[in-house]
Amino acid sequence: MRIAMIGLGRMGGNIAKRLMAHGHEVVVYDRSADAVAQLGEAGGITAGSLQEVVEKLEAPRTLWVMLPAGGPTEQTITELAGMIGAGDTIIDGGNSFYKDDIRRAKTLGEKGVHYVDVGTSGGVWGLERGYCMMIGGPKEAVDRLDPIFDALAPGYGTIPRTKRPEGSDGRAEKGYIHAGPAGAGHFVKMVHNGIEYGLMQAYAEGFDILQNKTSDRVAEDERYDLNLTDVAEVWRRGSVISSWLLDLTASALAENAKLDEYSGKVADSGEGQWTIEAAMEEAVPAHVLTAALFARYRSRSGNTFGEKLLSAMRHGFGGHVEMPQ
Repeated sequence: MRIAMIGLGRMGGNIAKRLMAHGHEVVVYDRSADAVAQLGEAGGITAGSLQEVVEKLEAPRTLWVMLPAGGPTEQTITELAGMIGAGDTIIDGGNSFYKDDIRRAKTLGEKGVHYVDVGTSGGVWGLERGYCMMIGGPKEAVDRLDPIFDALAPGYGTIPRTKRPEGSDGRAEKGYIHAGPAGAGHFVKMVHNGIEYGLMQAYAEGFDILQNKTSDRVAEDERYDLNLTDVAEVWRRGSVISSWLLDLTASALAENAKLDEYSGKVADSGEGQWTIEAAMEEAVPAHVLTAALFARYRSRSGNTFGEKLLSAMRHGFGGHVEMPQ
């Protein structure tokens, strides 16, 4: 299948490479000519403008937009809408707000253009490990694009199979689902990221407690100078709290146990706040997720070891750069 990838950053570039590795043709475009050239060398079909992207696709066209949420994504989708027609599909694979998806789907639907939102998790490791995808949009378009999603997904891997009810959608076990109509994919991914905030905060606070056991606030005979690198490593081995985030924690501590390269000023990309807003709309208590979001706000003025660990985990899974000091 031929598809366009618009936005060749950390995620978009690797998604394009994974698709090409699975035999798909990818028309690649980015404002950075260097990024386009690099993907061209890797086998991509290069384009120098959005119009050229459209011209290098045959109907029904599929255009995947992988840009920062908000202005860049909105502007690009608006421009593309004026260049394509009925039966074509625009995919937004970034972290857009799900209510924007609902609005866009209605607007594009008036022209017969399909809109598919793909909440994509996998970070900078997706090229190798595959991407977990939560997809929203019309069944017709999602089913047509299944070869794309199947190529990007992690597949069954080595995870033990779950005893699922007979007739369950097999795609979930491969790492992707059709969550529902427009916006459903990004809504599920939004809550996923809210949970991610909470999990990361729990690790950060736990390791902060371990690290501060040498404090003079603790009775002298109760002080422990713990090797946090070893603690993280042993918890990976059979512990009930083992996870990929703990794997990243262990790697970061092994590289530098004091995490000196991190300031601990932790950014939030919006999904955490949107998750809390959804909880408020639904009158659902979300104590942990709310506290985790507020902890990130607090981190921007004076920092703890735990906040450095948050920065280390974010860098590990997504290549995220810290906020400027």
